[in-house]
Amino acid sequence: MKRAAPPREAPVRATRRAASLVIVNTGDGKGKSTAAFGTALRAIARGWKVCVVQFIKSDRWKVGERDSAIRLGVEWWTLGDGFTWDSQSMERTEAVAREAWRVARDKIASGESQLVVLDEITYPINWGWIPAAEVVSAIAARPASVNVIATGRDAPSELVDVADTVTEMRNRKHAFDAGIRAIRGIDF
Repeated sequence: MKRAAPPREAPVRATRRAASLVIVNTGDGKGKSTAAFGTALRAIARGWKVCVVQFIKSDRWKVGERDSAIRLGVEWWTLGDGFTWDSQSMERTEAVAREAWRVARDKIASGESQLVVLDEITYPINWGWIPAAEVVSAIAARPASVNVIATGRDAPSELVDVADTVTEMRNRKHAFDAGIRAIRGIDF
């Protein structure tokens, strides 16, 4: 394997300040929500108020990051109905997602939190349950102090366009593909 040479010149420095940013974590690889929660932890360490709204995970799921975040003062809304393939009523599942969006939209507009994480919002957008234009409009109209992180596969182009930073996680290898179940503490 050929080694790369270490950089010898510093990158060009950024010169502008932004009041807030919009970040999108998308792609078929693992780590979209994990990266968002890592940023939330960083924000908490800086004294920010953080709000998380989950669009797919339901309150039946017991995930470690939720418990830890709540202990640290994060306002955490687990409003999803779970995996769609487990849904007993797709109409109810869609209504639950719309209610999650109502809560998220209000949290963004209120300006109470300096960071709002929209966990797995791309799915209900792509399924036509939440209009992409409405999400983009709410993000664009947010108070200047509100940063937003949106996560999920297949981020719609409208969401990508309004973002300042877009990271696409790419799946190169995943334990699940080898038949290994999710591990508490690693995957949830």
